[in-house]
This record gives sequence, C-alpha cells and structure tokens, in this order.
Amino acid sequence: MSTGSVLVVDDDPALRRVMKIALEALGYEVGLAATGAAGLSEAALGSPLAIVLDLGLPDMDGVEVCKRLREWSEVPVIVLSADATEDRKIEALDSGADDYVTKPFSMGELQARLRVALRRSERASSGEQLEAAGVIEVGPLRLDQLHHEAWLEGRPLELTGREFAFLAYLARNEGRVCTQHMILSAIWGPGYVRETQYLREYAYRLRRKLGDDEGTMLRTRPGIGYQLVADEPEAGS
Repeated sequence: MSTGSVLVVDDDPALRRVMKIALEALGYEVGLAATGAAGLSEAALGSPLAIVLDLGLPDMDGVEVCKRLREWSEVPVIVLSADATEDRKIEALDSGADDYVTKPFSMGELQARLRVALRRSERASSGEQLEAAGVIEVGPLRLDQLHHEAWLEGRPLELTGREFAFLAYLARNEGRVCTQHMILSAIWGPGYVRETQYLREYAYRLRRKLGDDEGTMLRTRPGIGYQLVADEPEAGS
C-alpha cells in the first residue's frame, strides 16, 4: 500500500534509479526529475508529500528551486548536497528547505529525515484548531503560546520568557532544521544574529528542563542551528 508520493530531483540517473527502487520498497510512490525546471513542474502537477532536492542541478541552483517552491508551496524539502560546507547548508535552509543530507548518504538516514519532515507536515495539517488556540504539541511537549505555559508529559515546565520563546519557535517549526540566524533574528532581533553563544546557553538550559541531556528531542546541528523533534531516533550524519 502506498504511503504517499516523493519527488526526487537529481541529475544523476544512477542515483535517481537507486532512490526510486529504495523508496518504492518503503511504500512510497516516486516521481523523478533531472532538472530544476522539471522538478518545479512535477511539484506543481503532482503535489508530492515531500521533495528530495539535489543542490547541484544543471539548469539552476537547487537553492533557487527551493526559493521558487516556497512562493507557492509548503511541501517538505530535503536537500542533497555533495558540498558539505556549512554555508551551502545554511543557504538552503534559509531558503526554505526543511533538512539536508550530505552525499554520500545511507537510505536509512534519508528515510529517517523523510519521516521527520512528513510528521511536521502532517502536524501542520492536523493541528490547525490547536494552533488557532495558541497551542502547540510536539510529542510529550505542550505549549500554550497565549499564556506562555508549557507542560512535559502533563507536568508543568518552569521556563523563562526567552526560554519559552526559543522552544516555541522550534516547536512551530517541528522537524525543520532552523538556522542560528533564523532563531536569533526571530527571538532576539536582527541586531543579535551573530550572538550564537546565546543559543548554546539556552539550548543547554532547555535540555536540562526537558530531561533531554543527550539532545534526542532538542538537537544541535553543529555550525548550522537547532531542530526539535518528537521521538525520531537521530539519523547518522
């Protein structure tokens, strides 16, 4: 039984073939595109549940593809890159990508990233009534944005205003890798985008309060940013 469709946009025919076989074995229907233009067309016509997007395309940069997608779609996007530099990953995430995988990668890693991205998309669709009331739920975590109250497994969490704002920002973007720039700009303001030490300190405090010392729920992506997930095991990187 199909679990939904995934669009793979990559100019490497061998990789497209391998990914098609592997993803179909997991129950996904798979669409394929070899260029950015074809990928945008397939995304518009096929309405996939998720897109796996290579950054190194022959006709346009994958970052540009992501920017164009975000003009009209919130479909989860996981970018693939043979370029492991932090700047490229940050550029893609700031352009609207949800996550990234560096080539070469295992299908197990890609599958885990897809599960997290799809769960975020499902939560966004099914949680409209809760969010309209200012409530966000991520696994055992529940946040009331109107009253600045938080609970973990039904137990109240004592959070400072800034701790709550940091956690709520990540919760609103559950599953998405949020860059340091994105978080600092949203929580502290544009004048603080270089103060990355703030994030390290607040992430440490939140993990202590969440009982998440190993960073299973509130994850650090070194040099990139942070990600809040419900209970998905950390994929290899």
